[in-house]
Amino acid sequence: MNVKNVAKTMLALTMLRKQLPEVVARLATRNFVFPEKEFNELEAARKTVQTKTEDLQQKRNVLSRQIGMAKKNGEDASALMAEAAQIPEELTKLEAELDDIRTRLNDMLLRIPNLPHESVPVGKDESENVEVRRWGTPREFDFEVKDHVDVGAPLGLDFDTAAKESGARFAFMRGQIARLHRALAQFMLDTHTRENGYVECYTPYIVTASTMQGTGQLPKFEEDLFAAKKGGAFGEQEQMYLVPTAEVTLTNQVAGMMLSYKDLPLKVTAHTPCFRSEAGAYGRDTRGMIRQHQFDKVEMVKYAKPEESYDDLESMVADAENILQLLGLPYRVISLCTGDIGFSAAKTYDLEVWLPSYNAYKEISSCSNCEDFQARRANIKYRDPENFKGSRLVHTLNGSGLAVGRTMAAVIENYQQADGSIKVPDVLVPYMGGIEVIR
Repeated sequence: MNVKNVAKTMLALTMLRKQLPEVVARLATRNFVFPEKEFNELEAARKTVQTKTEDLQQKRNVLSRQIGMAKKNGEDASALMAEAAQIPEELTKLEAELDDIRTRLNDMLLRIPNLPHESVPVGKDESENVEVRRWGTPREFDFEVKDHVDVGAPLGLDFDTAAKESGARFAFMRGQIARLHRALAQFMLDTHTRENGYVECYTPYIVTASTMQGTGQLPKFEEDLFAAKKGGAFGEQEQMYLVPTAEVTLTNQVAGMMLSYKDLPLKVTAHTPCFRSEAGAYGRDTRGMIRQHQFDKVEMVKYAKPEESYDDLESMVADAENILQLLGLPYRVISLCTGDIGFSAAKTYDLEVWLPSYNAYKEISSCSNCEDFQARRANIKYRDPENFKGSRLVHTLNGSGLAVGRTMAAVIENYQQADGSIKVPDVLVPYMGGIEVIR
């Protein structure tokens, strides 16, 4: 697929042209001001150029007939031919003008977020998110609770070495703590593939700008990414990006492809490191594993039929919940309000795990239905000849199943013991080679 020739807008232009007031109003609920004036100006310019183009094309056809008639009648057609000869140059100029308008329009629309689904609670920010349910009861401790940094430090969780090598928001792990981190990722992958029907994938950690654009990270969130160039900082080759999540690579694996309805829902998963600059997180969660520049995550992605995608969202949330339940970690499910959902999402549920040191629930998974927002950008379609002609855009869904570092922090804090050791959750003991306590 030649991405330069594909309109990678997230919102359908037909919707914007026919239902602009509704679109503007729905985007306003998520605190986004649609650039209505700019859009209308570009649309007016587009219509003007298209009208001029059509008029010139019609004029060319008329002149062609007149020239033919003149020659047939033995008349002098030189004036008509001279007039006709000017038209291709004029059409070329109009085509260039139209391409420029379309480019500007496309660039504007690439920065516009998805429309929230009608079931999303309306709210200005995270304070108006809605709790859906809770599972488990937070443990009562008969000793002074420590956070995962203090519990983990004597056992191999080392932030000082990481800071020396890489700066803040990185972690260095040794011994059984490193093994616990690996065990969690393996346990998550095995559960999703063996019990939940996901296909395991191994994906690149560095991708092109076009790939980032397909899932909505670019151009809007470039400052949140880590960029790299072949040949180093001063290389002149293509700009590349470290993945902020395997959602990018898993979703884009079918970019530009036509799927069959028989393959849907298609469920895939991958374990990757994730790299985020956390540009907007200054001063937030600076201690420990909660907010890192580099962290591991097991990602879930689904490609679904539009009429089934919200049932698929509920089942994806259940898949993430299952991991927490098997680990015995108390959590709650939150439906994000319109002012808090992510750029590409139409609806999002967050899973928040109980962290004793915070005396609060902290996000550990986010599961979203992006509807056809990403599929339009990445050109992912499917056919179902028994039910409709042609092709339709799929719905894409993604979710954390789970963030490995945050899960490890939750395990350390919830399973800490008075002597400073950590009891290993039963489901992880086989992955720890039979180790039941980390000392």
